[in-house]
Amino acid sequence: MNDLGYGTRDKRGNWQPNDALQTGALFRWPFSITAFLKWLPGYFLPHNVIFMGLGCLFWFVLTPDRATLQTLSWDWALLIFARNSILIAVLYGAMELWLYRKRAQGTRFKYNGKFPSDVPSDVFWFKNQNLDGILRTFLTGLPIWTAYEVGMLWAWANDWGPWAVFGQNPVWFVVFWLILPLIHEAHFFCIHRLIHTPWLYKHIHSVHHNSINPSPWSSLSMHPVEHLLYWSDSLIHLIVPSHPLLLLYHLQITGTGAVVGHIGFHKVETGDTAAVDTHAYAHYLHHKYFEVNYGDGAVPLDRLFGTWHDGTPASDERMKARFRKKCERLNAKPAQSPS
Repeated sequence: MNDLGYGTRDKRGNWQPNDALQTGALFRWPFSITAFLKWLPGYFLPHNVIFMGLGCLFWFVLTPDRATLQTLSWDWALLIFARNSILIAVLYGAMELWLYRKRAQGTRFKYNGKFPSDVPSDVFWFKNQNLDGILRTFLTGLPIWTAYEVGMLWAWANDWGPWAVFGQNPVWFVVFWLILPLIHEAHFFCIHRLIHTPWLYKHIHSVHHNSINPSPWSSLSMHPVEHLLYWSDSLIHLIVPSHPLLLLYHLQITGTGAVVGHIGFHKVETGDTAAVDTHAYAHYLHHKYFEVNYGDGAVPLDRLFGTWHDGTPASDERMKARFRKKCERLNAKPAQSPS
């Protein structure tokens, strides 16, 4: 495909789309039913449909029965860890192999014209961004994901929490299923904004932001404390009526779905004239500029708090003005007297 039909490339080889990013039409005012109907397919396809399919597969085929889950055991906990790990290894590994090792579509639709493996850096373990991401994913990311999942399944099996069944609450379950991606994004915005405060950024979140040029294995490359915060959105299932199937769907959105914002390409080509949109641009801009797009735009909290960047020069100017005001405030603070 010719990516220049969809965007532009600068002298450094960096590509950006022609169209400005839009926040989700559900919360856009004045509300437009036409805009909402155009936005709605992208809310489900392809990612959330895939995540729901994986949630169903895991629940109906790869999760022990309730009697087994009632007793905490390394046997079934390790099974949960193994299936989560295999999924991430296959999915992230396949994307990495196709787009970054084989470089099957070159730099077409790639936001950053460089490949991370061509630029070793001391900020990563063994100076290797991929190896750093793989190790952090499997050493702390997947164990913490699995710990949340094991604890929640055990709670369900022992009737801890307001768990319910589909037949008794069909309308609520459909509504909850529909809004779970929005709940995830709202939670992500809040914890993401929190860990961008100076102390937490320096000691925790900076690990993730070492990947200025993100790739699939950057997705879960985080400090363990950030992993703990990141998957804490699943605790909502202990607060509102839910079902383990919705829990597993939610964990797929959070865990597997982390790759959505880190794939590094605007489109993944599926043929000579066909490609799948990745919806990665909003989070790529966050990795590029650090203090914009704490969410992905489906829930317009960034717009509300003035941190939305839609990829246009006008957003660049607003961002620069905000940075100047921040610097002025910092410079205006009186120097602390030595103790």
